[in-house]
Amino acid sequence: MERGAVGGGRGDEMMMTSGATGRIVPVFRSVLSRRALLRVAVALQSLFLWLLVLVSRLRRRRPGSEAAAAAEAGGGTGTWKARRRRQAKAEEEDVRRRRALAEEVPMAEDADAEEQGTRSDTFLIAGARRNALFCRLWVPAAKEMRGILVIIHGLNEHSGRYLHFAEQLTACGFGVYAMDWIGHGGSDGLHGYVPSLDYVIEDIEVLLDKIMMEYPGVPCFLLGHSTGGAVVLKASLYPHIREKLEGIILTSPALRVKPAHPIVGAVAPIFSLLAPKFQFKGANKRGIPVSRDPAALLAKYSDPLVYTGPIRVRTGHEILRISSYLLHNLKKITVPFIVLHGTADRVTDPLASQDLYREAASRHKDMRLYDGFLHDLLFEPERDEIGAEIIGWMDGMLRRQAV
Repeated sequence: MERGAVGGGRGDEMMMTSGATGRIVPVFRSVLSRRALLRVAVALQSLFLWLLVLVSRLRRRRPGSEAAAAAEAGGGTGTWKARRRRQAKAEEEDVRRRRALAEEVPMAEDADAEEQGTRSDTFLIAGARRNALFCRLWVPAAKEMRGILVIIHGLNEHSGRYLHFAEQLTACGFGVYAMDWIGHGGSDGLHGYVPSLDYVIEDIEVLLDKIMMEYPGVPCFLLGHSTGGAVVLKASLYPHIREKLEGIILTSPALRVKPAHPIVGAVAPIFSLLAPKFQFKGANKRGIPVSRDPAALLAKYSDPLVYTGPIRVRTGHEILRISSYLLHNLKKITVPFIVLHGTADRVTDPLASQDLYREAASRHKDMRLYDGFLHDLLFEPERDEIGAEIIGWMDGMLRRQAV
């Protein structure tokens, strides 16, 4: 197991990020007591609800507005329904635009990829809620597959970014599937909005079932990056999903994410219900790099399929929720896994990955710490070496299975 020195001084301050925009929320020490914080949180909740009621009434009673008068007479339902229709139409148009862009993402680094023995394709499947999920596949055309790796990308990115790693896998005899989350890439949903990370888990199971029908008996692995790593780890806690997997790979998983202040954590559930799609613009700052490769950074943040807006309220709450759940259930994890993390990662915490390694009950577990590496490990200058580590770990799991 490789170990590197974890960056010093990180215990005093933590960072929360969307995982794709490089925008962060500094977590500072609270100077208030817990009782005082609770009182402030309750007061803020009451104030927020009172303001919502007041604003709603003022809008209905605004003079000189025919729309307001109609809303007053009809209980406001007409205006509300019209606004919802406009929003739904705008979201549908954005999905069509993103899906067209997703189809244009290259599926091969070289034009001769198929001649070199790789077959690739894109397809749509119906998710657990009949939502369209945009997926990709790469399979070795000339030889039998030794296994299949399903890639679950991180928050705000998309499956098309993993082309280089997919070709590295197919060259070693592994098939690759990758799925865009709800609200990401070419899949249905408002861009950057995740109503529930449990929905992503359910959609992963749909894709796994499809793969197992098409390739019965072929060993299957799951890889999750950043928030995708948290999703994959939680998915493995469900026995009906765990039994489908030979193991999981976690790159820079989001396992210890904290709000900017305890008050934020207290009011987040309320805000996520009242204004789930609201973009919390005050919560983000620019400037945190996720790769030491300037070309990789430029490619990521100039990609129109990478969401670079402020994190949405419900999405942020879902990240806090899954992080808390996992930290309370590390000892219940039994799936074979390898976790890989850069010690200089300022997006997710490498110390939390070490806690996972120590506390998980898995019989077969491994960890790789990369000294000085940043968040997007598969887009670092040493991406091929990291890919080889992952392939080597899967080879080892397949050898254990054969014994």
